[in-house]
Amino acid sequence: MSVSVRIPTILRAYTGGRAQVTAEGATLAEVLTDLEKNHQGISARVLDDSGKLRRFVNVYVDDDDVRFADGLRTPTPDGANVSIIPAVAGGC
Repeated sequence: MSVSVRIPTILRAYTGGRAQVTAEGATLAEVLTDLEKNHQGISARVLDDSGKLRRFVNVYVDDDDVRFADGLRTPTPDGANVSIIPAVAGGC
């Protein structure tokens, strides 16, 4: 399954500056594995040392937050849009 992955500005150094790349996989885990294969170093920014999604990174498959779906097992159908969105924190 081929999906489109939206890359946030902070991770574009891993994709040669591209804001969107293509990856293959039937699940989010497979997409992230393929993303790492083609853009080395990016998965360390998305996954923690135990292989789980980092708490401060939100990932969506189409409009669904994977934390409320099946996490890394979330299906990524052909043509899906995967968005990686770092959490923003701050205050006054």
